Amino acid sequence: MLTSAWLDGLSLGDPIAADPLEGGYASRTFRVRTSLGGSVVVKTQDNLPENLYALEADGLDALRAPGGFAVPEVLRVTPSYIVLSDLGTSEPSPTYWEDAGRALALQHQQTADKFGYHVDNHLGTLPQRNPWTGDGHTFFAEHRLLRYLEEPNCHNQLPADDRRRLERIAGNLVNLVPVQPPSLLHGDLWHGNLLPAANGGPAMIDPAVHYGWPEADLATLFIYGQLSETFFDAYEEVHPPAPGWRARLPLLHLRELLCITAHWPDRAETVQEIHTILEQFD
Repeated sequence: MLTSAWLDGLSLGDPIAADPLEGGYASRTFRVRTSLGGSVVVKTQDNLPENLYALEADGLDALRAPGGFAVPEVLRVTPSYIVLSDLGTSEPSPTYWEDAGRALALQHQQTADKFGYHVDNHLGTLPQRNPWTGDGHTFFAEHRLLRYLEEPNCHNQLPADDRRRLERIAGNLVNLVPVQPPSLLHGDLWHGNLLPAANGGPAMIDPAVHYGWPEADLATLFIYGQLSETFFDAYEEVHPPAPGWRARLPLLHLRELLCITAHWPDRAETVQEIHTILEQFD
């Protein structure tokens, strides 16, 4: 699997070993050890959208902020692979969850005057549409929920009644979700994309960056679990969400569940999760 072109011209030595890393849907990911004793992370795959890695690099650059998460440096980008600095691995520091909650709160305090992003990017291998939109309810309804109804796997797996429920909920978001600022979001912040770097501090990888509702980032983290309550306490201290935010998180998590359904043709368990949430909020 080793390819010398990965490191050509980077003054890092030659690749001598590639150890597979877990996680990620679109790419095969390796920690590549070099002849000079260092290491980098390489993500590679065939038959991906040509600009997927360039857009990932753009998202990583957008997430760099003083006092925020550690983010890997982009060393090389091509249509078929991306080379990133290796953040290393470690046990979480004693203040890891508190630091992570504050870092996300600081990130969400970076705002824009509209929802969206300067370019469409990807969630998984499907396009994530980010047209600049003045209204957050319209943006989430059209570009985070209803856009998935046109995907064949969603159309084929979601019953007609649930598609209609989703359309009703999308039209009623203004009564279900309070006004929130368009904040800088990671966009795919499940716990697998949040990890301790070599110093034990919080880092993030694999973004689907855009400006959206802060609660949308919280929803994916909260629903997938495995987070300390210290994380949410620290977040609320710096960037308090509107009252009732925890009750709304399953609604905002619909976007992630719809995306999962859109990627695979046999997701009966996910379709049932969608149905349960739709019944709750319809």
